[in-house]
Amino acid sequence: MTIPSVETTIRLISTGATSGSTCSPDLVTPPWEFDGGTPGYGPGSSMGDVIPAGSPSQGALPERYRTASAEELSARIVEAKRALGDSVVILGHFYQRDEVLRHADFVGDSYQLAQATQSRPDAAAIVFCGVHFMAETADLLSGADQAVILPNLAAGCSMADMADIDSVTECWEQLEELYGTDADASGRVPVIPVTYMNSSAALKGFCGEHGGIVCTSSNAQTVLKWAFERGQRVLFFPDQHLGRNTAKAMGVPLDAMPMWNPNKPLGGNTADELDAAQVVLWHGFCSVHRRFTVAQIEAARSEHPGVQVIVHPECPMAVVDAADSAGSTDFIAKAIAAAPAGTTFAIGTEINLVNRLAAQHPEHEIFCLDPVICPCSTMYRIHAGYLAWVLEALVGGGEQPAQVLNQITVSADVADHARVALERMLSARPPLPVGA
Repeated sequence: MTIPSVETTIRLISTGATSGSTCSPDLVTPPWEFDGGTPGYGPGSSMGDVIPAGSPSQGALPERYRTASAEELSARIVEAKRALGDSVVILGHFYQRDEVLRHADFVGDSYQLAQATQSRPDAAAIVFCGVHFMAETADLLSGADQAVILPNLAAGCSMADMADIDSVTECWEQLEELYGTDADASGRVPVIPVTYMNSSAALKGFCGEHGGIVCTSSNAQTVLKWAFERGQRVLFFPDQHLGRNTAKAMGVPLDAMPMWNPNKPLGGNTADELDAAQVVLWHGFCSVHRRFTVAQIEAARSEHPGVQVIVHPECPMAVVDAADSAGSTDFIAKAIAAAPAGTTFAIGTEINLVNRLAAQHPEHEIFCLDPVICPCSTMYRIHAGYLAWVLEALVGGGEQPAQVLNQITVSADVADHARVALERMLSARPPLPVGA
């Protein structure tokens, strides 16, 4: 049985051609309809989050791309890639819609794509089908003569926006006043900053400047071990859930993980609570993974006896605890591939990946824990129309010279420190599975 893409399923639901429900009727609307209007994350899981003032916005997509059929857009992308050859490489995150991801040269999670950025040094352009912070990371890790392109500048990240450089700097100053700056007898400083990959280049630069590091969901535990070797405590931002779930799995007690609310003095904590802290968690979260609940897991177990529940560690702690296992998107994909035929999986992560895994593994029964179709709103801003647009601009033709559109560039005053933090991350490789 052929499983339709999420984009196709949303369209079928909107016309009544198939059953099901979505979190927003606007999901069927092409993303360019939201360009140039009131800034926002777009329809989907984070549509209710407030976007910061001054966030990047996307200009008008030319009409020839807005009116083209899906088949025409695909053919144009294929032809542009043929014309460009090895001068361009397309990176695609697992959460992208199938209509985009089928054209990617590399597909993976944020950790894998950070590595892939450095694998094609001869490519003049890197087209990143993901979100803004990922494209920033690609710019930081790529060569000086390589251009990084984000097909839709409005593809941001609500979680990344929950921690900004001013708020984190203010937090750091309060912690330094409380903890001091002197190392202990073993040489460990009072606190090490750790930022999740889902953050701005400015916060990666902050970590690089202050002895810290970047982590992904693939190597979070390895990174925390690295940080605890160098610091008495960790300030972890912006995702509280990844920080809490990872530290808890390492044996850190919950009462040693206070939450930092940037809108309150000392983050809403007492000095004693912060003094006893091992991990200070930022008040941030992923709107995709916050949708998953223990009730959904209970329903899956009731309706599918023997089901294996795997969730992403950005889910709330109660959901991770109720699941059979938790791990990065790559962990989820590998767990499914390694399972004996006939296994039933309930997956707690973004619907485009879950749907794709179900299509790739017909030997299993695979479904999303959340029965409501609700893709990552910002990943969903990338559409085949934008990909065709930026690729054909690179080709040029006729009276139109080749040009780079939507280039992402990290300022020099941030880049050097940010690269330090990222190189530390890339060096912190998670241990290989037993037998690998």
